[in-house]
Amino acid sequence: MFIMKEKITTTEKKDFYRKAIGLTWPIVIQNLLSAFISSADVIMLNFVGQKAIAAVSLASQANSLLFMFLYGISAGAGMLCAQYYGKGDLKAIHVIEGIALKISISVAVILFIIGFFAPRYFMLAFTSDPELVELGIIYLRVVSFSFLFWSISEVYKAVLRSATRVTVCTVVNVIAFTCNIIFNTIFIFGLFGAPKLGIMGVALGTTLSRFIELICCIVISIRSKNVKLSLRFMFIKNDLLFKDFVKLSVPALLNDVVWGLAFTMYSVILGHLSSDVVAANAVVSVVRNFGTVLCFGVGSATSIILGNEIGEGKMDTAMDHARCMMRLTVLSGIIGGVIVFLVMPFALVYADLTETAKGYLKIMLLINTYYIMGTAVNTTLITGVFRSGGDSRFGFICDIIDMWCYAVPLGLISAFVLKLPVMWVYFLLCTDEFVKWPWVLKHYRSGKWIKNITRDNIMEWY
Repeated sequence: MFIMKEKITTTEKKDFYRKAIGLTWPIVIQNLLSAFISSADVIMLNFVGQKAIAAVSLASQANSLLFMFLYGISAGAGMLCAQYYGKGDLKAIHVIEGIALKISISVAVILFIIGFFAPRYFMLAFTSDPELVELGIIYLRVVSFSFLFWSISEVYKAVLRSATRVTVCTVVNVIAFTCNIIFNTIFIFGLFGAPKLGIMGVALGTTLSRFIELICCIVISIRSKNVKLSLRFMFIKNDLLFKDFVKLSVPALLNDVVWGLAFTMYSVILGHLSSDVVAANAVVSVVRNFGTVLCFGVGSATSIILGNEIGEGKMDTAMDHARCMMRLTVLSGIIGGVIVFLVMPFALVYADLTETAKGYLKIMLLINTYYIMGTAVNTTLITGVFRSGGDSRFGFICDIIDMWCYAVPLGLISAFVLKLPVMWVYFLLCTDEFVKWPWVLKHYRSGKWIKNITRDNIMEWY
């Protein structure tokens, strides 16, 4: 067990905070771009029609499914690569990259086959509306090509981030985002002599932007002196690294699934109470996403920095820097809460809601001013600190117990058995993050998460 003692000097702390902030802000920009891309597609589809928005929202579940897998795969690759980068073992990093590419491309090929050759069956799983099915088929047949490009670029970016090349990844995301907006505009409206493609234009814009993103990754790889992108890495066999990869990736993937399904259940519970609270919750979700963007940035930076240090064998330094990151986390939670509070007047004025829904919106936003602090602490510890030491299992178990044994049952009982007022139900659902604190903080202080998951002489196992 590690004893939490401050061992670094003031100068060292300043240098560390400078490095941490330098890694955090590019990740924040990446997260903001992700939020803006979703919003941009919806805004542009408004010019095509409500049916187009509905069809794309259903068809894009294929994108969400692939993202879920890529997130888990990238998390596993990132945890291992960060430590091996700190250790200076670039050969092991390329083997891990090959393993991740092999899995990500396999998943992407399966979704491509479904999206291109059997899109009707996919759409019928979500809707029986003939018009939505036909529109979804048009979208899927084109966007399915983007899955192949995305499966490669996303893994390579995860490896680059683990090697602290976060700014480069941000530049790639900015380019992809800009291209997506430009292509969407051109093909939706038929500008510059291009055909007016409507919903197909959105799919084509997404596919072309993903292709350009991959081209950017290839260019970076060519110019890189260490971290390369090559499909030949997939054919390097190393059983030990494969076992390590699966051991780390599967819990991270399942953690994301458990967390996402629980939040879906929150929406289902609220959806059965009132249409007004559903409308208010839609606005709250958007505001909260922008309020938590800094928290998630700090969490990602934590995983990279501590992972590198643990790989170098600097366990005491990693523990001290984990404490520093906790201070940044608290600050990010406060800033996130302030952002929600400052946005609240504008949301209440400009949101096209009924008076009842606006009343719900005000209370829900006030609850989220402090709820973000719970999210900030848990995100940094579970996805940042713990995963830097290869501990992805704790978060998975923690969320199963907290969300599925506590929050979801509490929401169901309070809503449908006790029949409490709507805002009391929402308040109780928003206690989930704070209920985790005692166990999460105890695990953090124990130091059990800090493990060097690298292996010596791993390349002898080819």
